[in-house]
Order: sequence, then structure tokens, then C-alpha cells
Amino acid sequence: MTDQLPGNDADDGLVARGRDGDNAPPLTVSEIAQALKRTVEERFGFVRLRGELSGVKRAASGHLYASLKDENAVIDAVMWRGNVQRLAFAPEDGLEVVASGKITTYPGRSKYQIVIERMELAGEGALLALLEKTRQRLAAEGLFDRDRKRPLPFLPRTIGVVTSPTGAVIRDILHRLADRFPSRVIVWPVLVQGQGAAAQVASAVRGFSDLPEGHADRPNLVIVARGGGSIEDLWCFNEEEVVRAIAASTIPTISAVGHETDTTLADYAADRRAPTPTAAAEIAVPVRADLAATLEDFAHRQRRSALRPVTLGRERLAARAERLPRPEVLLQPQAQKLDDLAERLRRGLTDSASRGREKLGGLRLSPAMLERSLRDSRQALQHVRLEPALVLRPIAERSERLAGLARLAQQLHPDRPLERGYVRVTGAGGVTVTSRKLAASERALALHFGDGVLNVVPKGERAPIPAPAKPRKSARRDVPPAGQEDLFD
Repeated sequence: MTDQLPGNDADDGLVARGRDGDNAPPLTVSEIAQALKRTVEERFGFVRLRGELSGVKRAASGHLYASLKDENAVIDAVMWRGNVQRLAFAPEDGLEVVASGKITTYPGRSKYQIVIERMELAGEGALLALLEKTRQRLAAEGLFDRDRKRPLPFLPRTIGVVTSPTGAVIRDILHRLADRFPSRVIVWPVLVQGQGAAAQVASAVRGFSDLPEGHADRPNLVIVARGGGSIEDLWCFNEEEVVRAIAASTIPTISAVGHETDTTLADYAADRRAPTPTAAAEIAVPVRADLAATLEDFAHRQRRSALRPVTLGRERLAARAERLPRPEVLLQPQAQKLDDLAERLRRGLTDSASRGREKLGGLRLSPAMLERSLRDSRQALQHVRLEPALVLRPIAERSERLAGLARLAQQLHPDRPLERGYVRVTGAGGVTVTSRKLAASERALALHFGDGVLNVVPKGERAPIPAPAKPRKSARRDVPPAGQEDLFD
């Protein structure tokens, strides 16, 4: 008998052989993988899983790869590009979601996974957590800083409104603007809820901002508005795309999303938040009646300011006039001084007459004295020499001055310009007419030319021809001869 090694029996060998009664051929790895795949997919055709996202990664093809986990287990997840594009939020690590899809296997790695067709946040708490996480990330980039906020225009000429054209929001805004200050409004219609709403709102904000300066349709103010709703309804205004578009807008923006208690990330990025769309219209424009009243008050204050110096001047003048002394009080010292001088003059004249009378009485007039005085005067006269130049020089100076005046009179004569083609117009009595109004009141005119006078009358009328003005005598006088005896006129 042949010995056998321990552990070896008749069924063991190097080459696989079929066994007695065995009718199951060996399966390939692919066959067992496909069998497992069919079994899993038939057993778990559609499931909904709740878990936390981990390892979220988006491939260049657009597909989304991640893992769903809880405290005790992990399952791989994949979401194809078409379904990813329909997501209402951006998947991130740490978000608790509810994923709907089917369980399948991946033979290439011997793993089972869920192919997600739909993914939602697991309750409002998860949604708020995602909102807070996005807010902190954008705030860290400085998109919500106060120094980025711009002042709103006081009175915008054109207002752009990004909202749904069929909702009550646009009607409320238009009615409020019409009540306060009618303005030009341009509506950019967008979806404000659901799939694609965020992209349309962001595109509208960028579209207004991209209009060139000076364009007729470029607004001075943009209002992003929507009515109230749940956090899911307002979620498109929390999308990063909308927030970045509002923050990058070159036009001042008002966010008016939801009711007063609703807050979105668009409110943080906008230059001004309005609690309601109607309040946004009130913030956008002032009340025209209030402006008119303010202008009227300013005009009244301006008039009072202009009249105030006059009133104060009158009051000061009256106060100073009251402090001035009366005219008779001012003249009393001078009147007294005048009376004193008059009295002194009277006494002085009387004394001077008395002294003259005494001196005259003391003089003795005799013929010899008079003859001696006459003889002395004749001797003094003989010593005085009268030269002709002393008389002729003043006469020549006055003649030259008179000739200059005569030449000036000739140059200034009113008929002198007639020789150069000008005309002088006279009316009745030879009076020169210097304006159209005086000419219209005359019934007849005389036109003086250099070679004569032409009498004219208005068309269709006959009137006496005015007598021509007598020519003025020349102001020039003949220079008196040098030997004229009369020296003065």
C-alpha cells in the first residue's frame, strides 16, 4: 500500500477536477460580481439614506463623488452630472443630507455604493448650518464689510428692479414709487424660486452693472426684491453666485427679500437692506411733497436772511438817531459865538471910525503939500519903463489859445462827418434827431448830406417840409492884430 502525505486526500490535487455529484461549475469573478450587483439592485431598488457628507469631490466630467456616514458605517455615493446640475445647494463636507437613489455595486473595487438621484438637506437645521457656514466663508473674504457699502443716490433718475414680473412685489414697488416720487423703472424679469432662479438673479444684477456709463437704460439704483416665504423658498438669495454678483455690482443695490424677519446672504452683500419690497421703494426715493415743503421753507429762510441785515440796519439806525443831539442844541454854541463876534465887530468899527476921525482932524492940508506929492509921483512915473513886449506877449498867448479852440470847434462840428458819407437827420425846427423813437414822432424829416439837404415824409402822407437847420457859425475867430490898442474885452 502506498503511503500518503498528511493533509492530502484523494480529492486534493494540483489540477482542479470535478467531484462526484457536483453539477455547479466554477464562476468567474465577473460573473459573481454581476450576480451580486443584480441581487443588490433587486433587493434595494430604491432607498433613502440619511447621513453626513464626507470627502465631497466633483470630477472634471461634472459627476459628484462622496461618502455618506453615520456613527457606525460608511457608504460610498456617486451622483451623475445631470442630477448634480439640478441640486438646489452646493454639497459640502459635514452637511447632513437625505439622499434618494438605488444601491448598486462597483465590481472594479468590490464595493457597494449608492447612486444618488436626488439629495436634500436633512431638515431646516442642516439648511441653517449650511447657511451659517457659507456666511462665515464669504464674510472672511470681506464681501460683507461695512467699508464696501456705498451711499444710495438721493434722487435716482432710473431704478432697476430684479424680480418676478407677475408677482405682487413689482406692483407694490410701482405703487409706492408713484405715491412718493414718480420715477422711471426698468424691470429685469427673473425667477425668484426654484431651479435656475439663482443664476437668473445673478445674471440680471450683472447685466445692469455691465451697462456702460451714460447708457439710457443704465439705472442709478438696483432693487433685488422678492416676497416672503420659507427658507427653502428664499434659498436662491443665499446662493454664493447671487451674493458675489451683488457684492461686485457697480451700481448701489438694495436687497428687499422676504418679510422683516427674513434674512438672506443677499442682505449682507447689498449696500442697503430693506425689510420689505415696499420699504425698499420708500428708501429709494424721498417724498416729493416733503421736498417741495423743504424747498419752500428754504426760500422763506433765504428771504428772511436777505431782509435780516436791512431790518437790523434800520433798528441800529433808529437807535443811533435817538442818541444824536437835536440840531438846535448843536447850533447853540455857534450861535452864541456868532453873536459875540458881531458885537466885537460893531465895537471895532466904531473904534476904528473914531480913530480915523481923530487922525483926519490932526492932518493939515495945504496947496504946497499937494504940489509936493504930485511932483514926487511924476518923478516916480518917469523912472518906470513900459516895453511893447509886456503888452504884446499876453495878446499873442491869448490869440494862440483862441485859434486852438476854433480848430477844435471845426472838428467837432456836427456837419463835418457829412463829408465822409454820413447823414444827419433833423426834424421840425432843425433839431437833430438821435433815435428811432424821436424820428417816428416827426411828420417830416430832413436828411443832411455833404452836398445838400433831402426832405422826406412817411409813405402815403404829406406834411410840411421842415426848414433846414441854419448852418452854425464857425467858432473860429480871427486873431487880433498885433497892434490892437484895446488889450482886454
